[in-house]
This record gives sequence, C-alpha cells and structure tokens, in this order.
Amino acid sequence: MTSDNPQIHLLDKKLIRQSFDAAAPHYDDVAVLQREVGQRLVERLEIIKLSPAVILDVGAGTGYISQALKKVYKGARILSLDIAPGMLQVARSKNSWINKWFGDDGFICGDAEYLPLADNSVDLIFSNLTLQWCGELDQAFSEFKRVLKPEGLLMFSSFGPDTLKELRESWRLADVDADEVNVSTHVNDFIDMHDIGDALLRAGLSDPVMDVENFTLTYSDVYQLMRELKALGAHNVANARRHSLTGKTRLKNMVLSYENFRVDGLLPATYEVVYGHAWGVSDDQNFEISLSSLTDTGILS
Repeated sequence: MTSDNPQIHLLDKKLIRQSFDAAAPHYDDVAVLQREVGQRLVERLEIIKLSPAVILDVGAGTGYISQALKKVYKGARILSLDIAPGMLQVARSKNSWINKWFGDDGFICGDAEYLPLADNSVDLIFSNLTLQWCGELDQAFSEFKRVLKPEGLLMFSSFGPDTLKELRESWRLADVDADEVNVSTHVNDFIDMHDIGDALLRAGLSDPVMDVENFTLTYSDVYQLMRELKALGAHNVANARRHSLTGKTRLKNMVLSYENFRVDGLLPATYEVVYGHAWGVSDDQNFEISLSSLTDTGILS
C-alpha cells in the first residue's frame, strides 16, 4: 500500500547500495555537478560562526566534500558516512598516510535514516545531494536532530521536483504513445522545498532556512545523459519503477520526444537544487516546543 505523505518515498535501499557500489570506481569522472553544488554549500559556512569538533558528512560518497570540510575546519574530526561500502573504500584511499596512521577521522557504512551514532555527539551535520535517496525524510531529520548537539548546525542540499523534468516528460509521452494505462515511474521523484522545510519543523529542528537554485547541463543526445546517470549510480530506485525491460519502440519514442527540448543543437537537463540549513535545539528550546505542542492540542490552555 502506498502513502499520501509527500515525505515518504518507496525506495529500494538494496538497489541504492548496489548502484553506488558499482559507480564508485568512476564516480569522480562524472560528478561535476555534485562537486559544484557541494563546494557552494561549503562556501555558505563562511558566513556562519562555527567551530565544530565533530562533523558528520552524510552521504560522503568518494570523500570530496569530507576533504573540503577538513580544509575549512582543520582541527575537527570528520566522520564520513555512506550507504555504499564501495564509495567509502574510494574515500579512504584518498587519505594521506599521515591521516591514515595518526588521524582521528572515521568512515562509517550506514543509512542516513538510522545513524549508528550516539545522541548529541555531532556539532555539524553536512549532507550534499543525499536526502533524495532517503525513503522517509521525517525519519532522517529525526535522526539528524538526535545526534546533533544542542545548537549544532545541519547544512544540506537535495534535488527538487524539477530535476530531470525533460527526461520525465519524455518518458511520460512515450508511455502514453504505448497506450500504457498506468504510466510507469522511469525517473525518481524528488521532494519540494516547502515539504522539506515542513519536515525540518516536524523533526524539531530550529530556524530552518531554504532556497533553490537551478542548473542546466547540456548533452549531444539523450543517450549521453543516460550514460552519465548510470555512471553516477543515479538509477531509478523507486519501488514503482518498471521491473521488466523497456521495449525498443518505447525507448525510441522517448528519444524522439526529448528532441523537442533541443536548443542550439544541444539537449538540456534541468537540475533543481534545494539548499537548506537548520539548528539543533537546546534543552530550554525543547521545553518551549513541548509546551507549544500541548497548547496546540488543547491539553494546556
């Protein structure tokens, strides 16, 4: 049974792990957008006064952002967490021999929705383009709040619903042409900025700030785009995806539909990037939130 809750995405976590494991050896060759967004997110930390002792990089991948954070916060301990062990293996290989022998950084294979960390143990949670792979965003944010120290910071980016809108629309038209009664899920769905903000508040995180930036990458043909997505490990991991092979005619129709988006000889692919940050909550703030909740429900007046 499916849920109407926009925070719940029925994703195949096993497939997510397998996809990123397979992509790990060549991920850095194609992750241009991921690096650019991550660097912009790191730059946002420059205007925030923070001296974290422990930083958790959720969805660390091959370790590019973990290394960038290490340069900004030289004395901090960086915990790199990823669901795919292959990604962490690549990240670990980038560590210098000095850090390997004398460093206090750690590599953790784990799920963002079930963090294997103690309560109130992290000063900064940083997550670049990972939350879209969480099946239940409320659960992930609840875990972030749990491990975040009082008044610690959560900084993240995620893909919004306009991401790959051209590819999604082209597949929709191909399904319609094939007289598909129930249009298949060919492209992952992504959560709207406002829904992400609501989830932050439900988790009890404080003062959330959200904004959006659109990127457009261009390709010579749609097959180049699909090869890049495969190399990134960004497969369609929705449980509602088509589990049988896509017919040649349907694929051809999708390619023809995508041609309608061609501009100046190139095909565009839109990526909507949602940026956000929020703060942990002190004991006093927790008490105020609890009183507010009781008042809202009529238990207190």
